Amino acid sequence: MALRNGCLRRISRFLPHIYSGSHFQQSRRAIINSLASSLIPFPRECEQISRNGVNFSFSTIAQASPAKSLSRSDTLSFIESTFNEFQGPHHLWFNIVEDNIHFFKRGGAFLVLAGRFVDNCDSLIAGCDTVVTFEKVKSIQQSFPQLQVIGFLHGCSTISAVDQTHLVEMLMKEYITFPILLSNKNFPQMENGACYLLSKDFGNARVFDENSLDIGTLNKAVEELIMQQQENSSSPSGLKCTWAKQAEVLKEPHACSSVRNLLLHFPGCISADESGNRLFLSDSNHHRIIVFDGNGKILDCIGSCPGFEDGEFESSKLMRPAASFYHKDDDCLYIVDSENHAIRRADMGRRILETVYPTSGISKKNNSLWAWIMKKLGFERDNDTKSEEFDSQSLIFPWHLMKSEDDNLLIINRSFETLWIMDLASGEIKEAVKGFSKVLEICGVLVMEKVSLLKQMPQDWLLHQIDSSCSLKELPYAGLISSSIAFQNHILLCDIVGQRIMRLNRESGVCSNVQFSNFAILGLPYWFAFPLERVYAVAGGHQGSWTDHIQQCSLLPGRIDIKVNVDIPSDTELVESLQEGCIWRQARGTASVVLRAEDVAGSLEKVGVAQQWYDELDTLALSTPELESNIEDETTTSNLRSEDDTVHIDCAVNTSPGTSEVIISAALYLKLRRYPDQQDDGWEKYAARISDILKLGGSGAMQRDSFIRFLLKSNQDLRDVIFVKPLHVSIQFDTLDHPKADNSKDIILTDSNIEVNVSLNT
Repeated sequence: MALRNGCLRRISRFLPHIYSGSHFQQSRRAIINSLASSLIPFPRECEQISRNGVNFSFSTIAQASPAKSLSRSDTLSFIESTFNEFQGPHHLWFNIVEDNIHFFKRGGAFLVLAGRFVDNCDSLIAGCDTVVTFEKVKSIQQSFPQLQVIGFLHGCSTISAVDQTHLVEMLMKEYITFPILLSNKNFPQMENGACYLLSKDFGNARVFDENSLDIGTLNKAVEELIMQQQENSSSPSGLKCTWAKQAEVLKEPHACSSVRNLLLHFPGCISADESGNRLFLSDSNHHRIIVFDGNGKILDCIGSCPGFEDGEFESSKLMRPAASFYHKDDDCLYIVDSENHAIRRADMGRRILETVYPTSGISKKNNSLWAWIMKKLGFERDNDTKSEEFDSQSLIFPWHLMKSEDDNLLIINRSFETLWIMDLASGEIKEAVKGFSKVLEICGVLVMEKVSLLKQMPQDWLLHQIDSSCSLKELPYAGLISSSIAFQNHILLCDIVGQRIMRLNRESGVCSNVQFSNFAILGLPYWFAFPLERVYAVAGGHQGSWTDHIQQCSLLPGRIDIKVNVDIPSDTELVESLQEGCIWRQARGTASVVLRAEDVAGSLEKVGVAQQWYDELDTLALSTPELESNIEDETTTSNLRSEDDTVHIDCAVNTSPGTSEVIISAALYLKLRRYPDQQDDGWEKYAARISDILKLGGSGAMQRDSFIRFLLKSNQDLRDVIFVKPLHVSIQFDTLDHPKADNSKDIILTDSNIEVNVSLNT
């Protein structure tokens, strides 16, 4: 264990702060290549942009005076002038870290999605045309991670807290990771739709009209600009796969980061195995599939973090999973991996996730230690992309999934403009059908069966969901066909507004929420963990704001038993007792966490994903016989106890002379406490209290207010909302030299005990 930590400390000096996983990057470029298969001539450029601005004010900004006429160069200059200021008299940045005043590089290639790319600027409503627009931009962004993408929404007269909430919902639904600039300045030539501004170093820009744009044309223009930039760059061509590239690929919507601490984050789709009493929920923006029974007990979880990787359920990676279909004969679950443009298959018996489509080897893993290190350092070779060719039938942001009578998988995108027919046995796409009417000709019967199921739900439920889904005028409920399922005597519906699963009893007509339990199966959430990629090579080892409690001790070397007492907020209660699967421990420096062999072998509970990640690294790094002989047998005491307001975590470490640090992280599943004489009219107070417990005030006032409005819009008793409170404790040791024995030859190991008291009351 000590050897492992020593190796990790040396490696961590070279690693910046990013999420793990980069396998799906190769498929991004392949998808874009398929989009560029048929090019059309360059569309006409937009006319000269000029018009006086309009009076405009944000909710926190004084009203601005009329602006002067703006030419196209003035537009780019205005965007560039806002780079070092989060908020100004004419602008407001959204979906970006507020306290980071240098959130853009001045140089490089920029793609600006400008104009009215939502149906209504003031109400920020996104329709199906907007979905198509965003898919184009995301395809380019995924294929060229070094390209800096910006959304520029002009002509917004006001931006209130309600508008911010609508914008958060749009970013969450469309999974938009690039920042959006809101401005009061008006550009009349872009009022009828969106256009794209492609520029290098914000010089002369090429402007493309969205209405007549083919994605292949834009792809070619971006590729030429990137190649030109690389030719002019002095950096070696062999270092194209950089950390900035990987970080861009795995970026997540910042404006929605507060919502991810809820139990579910955009529960988009659901399917069922009725004979096995299992339901499969796509917790889309948590990048996982939750398997649970009819009573809400969580049975399993597929996916560990965002990425594209096959393997065991605990280590496999998905990127925004959508619809799924359970195949009873094979005991397999077919999953639409939306952002990876893939179809995955989960073998429920072997607990293995594999890729059905695309059929290339992009997700195959090299399990050698050196390959693992090279991947983490960003130097993994893209051998598959050079020879791989995708045709025009390739999947592009699929979402819905159904099975036809002739054993074909019917895959549909969210706008219902494209249908892919896939052979279930071979995983090959047999045909791609374009156009809404043609799609309905093939799968209209299956769609109408789903729609008839939805019509049995209460009307207020459906209206609440339709407003937040991709609604079709021809078929309003079509966007929800993968969000509902008939199971036993109930109909279940994914509530993407309230982040919950609603259940309707067909006989009694009683409506209720699914009450989940057994959260240890979910492990420690990936954004809580402190994995190798998040180690900072700076004094202190990590950001101070990351920890809830720091304690320093000076002790003699030997075994140290640690008891952590955690007082949860007094107005909350644990949904269930803290279990081992929700805890992760790490020791750095001269300390090593001690594991008891009999506990590991005899435990039936799943170990947290982060802890398993390090245990698997042990198998790789410590497999040499010479190294194994130097590792002494060690024991530990690991015990968990919960009282009404206090959680106890016990563990042990072995220390040697020098400095070390022990980090204990845990996921506490909480909800607000109910009091007998409590009034039921304090919904805004409850929402603000949840925000304060999650410490969203440190994320900026705008994000906190948006989160509160988001909770209030969920139309539910907020005392029933389950949220995940992160716990991070850092214990730093300054271990003295070994005491000498009387014969001056032997060393003495000392057993010590420390108690750490942590209060989460705010």
